[in-house]
Amino acid sequence: MRVLMIVKASKESEAGVLPDEKLLSAMGRYNESLVKANVLLSGDGLKASSNGWRVKCSKGKVTVTDGPFSETKELVAGFWLVNVKSLDDAVEWAKKVPFQDGEVELRPLFEVEEFPVDPKEDPEGWRKKELEFRAKAAPARRPGTKRYMGLLKADKNTEAGVMPDEKILTAMGAFFDEGVKAGVILAGEGLHPSSKAKRVRYSGSKRTVIDGPFAETKELVAGYAILQYASKEEALDWTKRFVQVDAPGRLNGECECELRPFFELEDFPVSPAEKPGGWRDAEKKMRDEGKLG
Repeated sequence: MRVLMIVKASKESEAGVLPDEKLLSAMGRYNESLVKANVLLSGDGLKASSNGWRVKCSKGKVTVTDGPFSETKELVAGFWLVNVKSLDDAVEWAKKVPFQDGEVELRPLFEVEEFPVDPKEDPEGWRKKELEFRAKAAPARRPGTKRYMGLLKADKNTEAGVMPDEKILTAMGAFFDEGVKAGVILAGEGLHPSSKAKRVRYSGSKRTVIDGPFAETKELVAGYAILQYASKEEALDWTKRFVQVDAPGRLNGECECELRPFFELEDFPVSPAEKPGGWRDAEKKMRDEGKLG
């Protein structure tokens, strides 16, 4: 099963404080262990919400709100996507993250076979296109673009496990197909409700596991996409279109998506004490191999 390990933001990450070399080196070793175990599919860090936007469609009206956003504990600071045998396996991997504090939320991804087949479903429709999309290699990085993570906000219906109908799935499939062909959508998935999730909380060497569901529905994530855009204008134009496609199938006709830029390797200043062959070289190697980013 595939599980998204969502790193929750902290006051430090929201203030733009970068990890020190000690933590970066420990994280590098952790990432290498995920690669060696053949469980890491992707992973990366996100810039603070002051660099992001929220795009909302409510009953046909689209609004854009600039960050930062106040609910620090429920913001996302980064993620790993892992392929494991069970959620308990993901929990064990989460316990090994070299954090001294903070929290990681573990959310299983929806697989195509989990969507019930409608007898009236078009055999050439959304399901076939979704399977084809998953089977293809991710589109190449476009020179001159920045990467973003789109975070689709949950609502009471997504948290209750209500599945989108075929009409919405077809419309979203067409939108994703267009986005992939345009080279702006690199990946995208839906997440199971938080009732099927767990959180791992860190306090020094202590790890506490908390079972879902989690109460803060409006700040939970129902799905995500990895995106690349040449400009802020392009990013917002595509996100506005996305929420307009998704909103008709959502509770009260409302959809909200948070758009956050990724950290790139060059965002981390080089320390004079940094050693060749250290965390930076290891990070670059994994990015070049497609294991990170």
